[in-house]
Amino acid sequence: MSLQCGRFRQPHHFAVGILTHTSRTFRTRPKHVFEMDQMTFQIRDATPSDAAAILPIFNQAVLETTAVWSDQPSDLASREEWIHTRVSKNLPVLVCEAEGAILGYAALSDFRPLDGYRSTKENSVFVDITQHRRGIGRALMTVLLQRARQIEAHAVVAAIDSTNAASISLHGSFGFAEVGRLPQVGQKFGSWLDLIYMQKLL
Repeated sequence: MSLQCGRFRQPHHFAVGILTHTSRTFRTRPKHVFEMDQMTFQIRDATPSDAAAILPIFNQAVLETTAVWSDQPSDLASREEWIHTRVSKNLPVLVCEAEGAILGYAALSDFRPLDGYRSTKENSVFVDITQHRRGIGRALMTVLLQRARQIEAHAVVAAIDSTNAASISLHGSFGFAEVGRLPQVGQKFGSWLDLIYMQKLL
């Protein structure tokens, strides 16, 4: 779930370090600090220890919105594995943190498993419903696209429910264009859902 955001500035970057968790090593990259609406928050790489905070944000989207086309909430183990899988493939998983609380997260995934799609990634951005319209989605997207360029992605694709006007607007503001629409390919809450594909070439 991505929201429309206001102005922000990015004043600081922090040093790179190493973090070890459950026998796996995660290389932390520079943190990005944003100031928005009298709130300061940072965008940083997620670690498996963030799964517990990511879980309720994801499940909120599952249970209350059409941002995720699933009827069943996730569990902690699956969110930990979700992070592990992306990190092991050098795909970024980012969290937005303020005063020790995770307010949202974003990630890149492989668009398709075949080798020919190696340079195309699919993005996702989720913001806690209580934190909408504070610039968090925009800040996450800004850093996520920077990281997409760093891993030499050529294209980023977003698959969005056609009724999710906020996400469509956010992606459009970053130069994503609608490239396809699949009518009634999903269903949730008793309704058929149309899927929009938006794409940005880097």
